[in-house]
Amino acid sequence: MRALVLSDIHGNIDALRALETFWGTRLRDFDQIICLGDLVDYGPNPGDVIDWVRSHATHVVRGNHDHAVATGESCRSAPAFLEASVLTRLRLQPTLTESQIGYLSGLPLTDTITEMGLNGGSPLHLVHACPSDPLYAYMPPQRTDAQWLAALDGTNGETVLIGHTHLAFARPVGRGLVINPGSLGMPKDGNPHGSYAVLDGASVQFCRIAYDPEPVIARLHGLNLPAHVFDQLAETFRTGT
Repeated sequence: MRALVLSDIHGNIDALRALETFWGTRLRDFDQIICLGDLVDYGPNPGDVIDWVRSHATHVVRGNHDHAVATGESCRSAPAFLEASVLTRLRLQPTLTESQIGYLSGLPLTDTITEMGLNGGSPLHLVHACPSDPLYAYMPPQRTDAQWLAALDGTNGETVLIGHTHLAFARPVGRGLVINPGSLGMPKDGNPHGSYAVLDGASVQFCRIAYDPEPVIARLHGLNLPAHVFDQLAETFRTGT
């Protein structure tokens, strides 16, 4: 089985279209296209991203930003990015259709794929943050083994796909494996190129896709955000920091 794994697109249709252009008709060769949530907020084209994911992805779980748009609850972003998430949501949520918001509200918190071959053929568990706290827990790779085992909430020995941190990694935990493809639309690891993963049989490959962030930034400028919020987002899209 072969899968394309995406996460944290955050309204960045340009990164998504660059990925689609790179793979072209080979997208059809993937048995699964998996999205681990956060289709919206920060980037200027959440509706286009929702439509693409709805048309192409075979398995999608809900991220904390999707949940915020769907329910009106807080996304609980880290303080450094909370203002940017709230203000871009306020500007862009009115551009979404009822159908697009309904799609976000219908996304499951978790999902399972049984037919993948990673880690001895164990099932893939899909979740945005972690099994013990599907929407909000922040689990970077340097958490201790004990913290990871608690976060995996009984899925030890299996393969868990997560997003949320915007950092790409594969981390063994006990007998299991945690894979995070990083952020396609808004990397925060010092590399602005969109991050994603390809699962192929028993292997995982982390990949980057280059795109021009300036059209994204120009459309953000048209939202009339406060200058400090616009500058923060422009810097993140340009530099991945």
